[in-house]
Amino acid sequence: QVQLVESGGGLVQPGGSLRLSCAPSGRTFSTYVMGWFRQVPGKEREFVAAISWNGGKTNYVDSVKGRFTISRDNAKNTVYLQMNSLNSEDTAVYYCASSLYRMTLPTTRDAYDYWGQGTQVTVSS
Repeated sequence: QVQLVESGGGLVQPGGSLRLSCAPSGRTFSTYVMGWFRQVPGKEREFVAAISWNGGKTNYVDSVKGRFTISRDNAKNTVYLQMNSLNSEDTAVYYCASSLYRMTLPTTRDAYDYWGQGTQVTVSS
């Protein structure tokens, strides 16, 4: 059974940092693009970041460029999202996802076939 399990979410003050982790199992995720999405109630799930199978290519939505960093450790079968300078607009449920691609970095949901259950990130003072 394929599973992606996110962790690291929580409550943080504006300007603070969090690091999300995603630990896939049941599949060799090290050969696929991995991505992070986020969703707030009443809105579509939004692409945040993606990373190629070897970590050599990354892509970000404009609103997080310079603040968020996606990385992966294939030896540990884990993907990370380091989030710095957080603000209230970053409040959302964050989802880890696995794509069908290896180097192309898709930004649409339909390009990802496995999803985690999500982890809540709340930025508030």
